[in-house]
Amino acid sequence: MLIETDRLLITEFTMDMAQAVQENSVDDDNRRFVPDEVWETLEETEETLEFLISQYGSFEGPLVYPVIIKETKDNIGYVQLCPIDDGNWEIGYHIAKRHTGKGYATEAVKAFLPVITEQAGISEVYGICLAENKASQAVMRKCGFAEIFSGPDRYQGADREIVKFIWRA
Repeated sequence: MLIETDRLLITEFTMDMAQAVQENSVDDDNRRFVPDEVWETLEETEETLEFLISQYGSFEGPLVYPVIIKETKDNIGYVQLCPIDDGNWEIGYHIAKRHTGKGYATEAVKAFLPVITEQAGISEVYGICLAENKASQAVMRKCGFAEIFSGPDRYQGADREIVKFIWRA
């Protein structure tokens, strides 16, 4: 996969990205909002990257792609499409804290959704985040997601206040 926007490249992971992926994963926002995507060591990150790379070309597991700034070649995060329940799919994204507030997540998600949904043959994608994650909610709204639920539900193995969105092609 290669998606190009004005400022970003969305491509496939390679093993030489492990250090940047690990550094991006341990920032405060990632620890707070998606603690299951924090890798403390380079070894953990490499194992995860091997798995993620093995998923390319399949629609059985998560499809995760790095987001790169074109000008600097910095790996600043990822966008992903993950299977959830009953044949449904969920969007995911993370931009490293030092790069937030610049519109990168919105730019990446807007570019990614039409391409990945066409490849997957799907027309609906869910977005789920913690109610306190106002930045993620703003990204989804800017990308055309409609809010469908707000309240207590299971999120990453715990009862939490969440907001659920849906995007339709």
